[in-house]
Amino acid sequence: MKILLLDIETAPHKVYSWGLWNQDINPDNILEQGYTLCWAAKWYGKRKVMFDSVHKSKRKQMVRGIYDLVNEADAVVHYNGTKFDMPTLNHEFLYDGLDPPSSYAEIDLLKTARKRFRLPSNKLDYVAKYLGCGTKLKHLGMEMWRDCMEGCPKAWAVMERYNKRDVTLLEDVYKALLPWIPNHPNWGHYVDGKRVCSKCGSTRVKLDGIERRTLVPYQRMRCLKCRSPLKGRTMMPDEIKPSTRAA
Repeated sequence: MKILLLDIETAPHKVYSWGLWNQDINPDNILEQGYTLCWAAKWYGKRKVMFDSVHKSKRKQMVRGIYDLVNEADAVVHYNGTKFDMPTLNHEFLYDGLDPPSSYAEIDLLKTARKRFRLPSNKLDYVAKYLGCGTKLKHLGMEMWRDCMEGCPKAWAVMERYNKRDVTLLEDVYKALLPWIPNHPNWGHYVDGKRVCSKCGSTRVKLDGIERRTLVPYQRMRCLKCRSPLKGRTMMPDEIKPSTRAA
């Protein structure tokens, strides 16, 4: 299974506004729509972190680069990408007349953090720090975005490091959260004839008791690599099934 980790950075909309607080901006007041400034991505388990931007390449070339990667991926890992990164990229693809990418599974780690835990903050920087994965790269805030939009080489150098750092941080958080991710794509679909962990593809799987939550019991297992709890595909033999006869 080819798993792509990605993160994008975008430029803000430029608009006319009568004030600063609680403004309802009419579409007629949009001077310039926001756009993708840059992206960083890497294949899970590989060392190379790829990067492209409107400063480094022409916009169409930059968009085509991330389109080809998404099109090749079986799964895409991101943080809040279901609402932000992927819809943003999709409207870039649409604008350039590209077909929808081939189907892929989305693994949004923000959804896992919100669903499975009760942390004080679900921001990537906080979750990564809590898990001992490190922190995001410090920067000057909005000033860096403005300088990049104006083509400042120094700002772009920081932006590239910042964007790439987010992706390597994302991979570390993915590894830490892996046993907790619900509905993860099944590695078993990509490995023929072997019993593997559905979360990471490892063959180091041990038996871990019987699951009896339903009428029919199933074998429980545990991955020794990623520590994910697993459930066997087949029902247990008749001799261990609970009796279904009336009392």
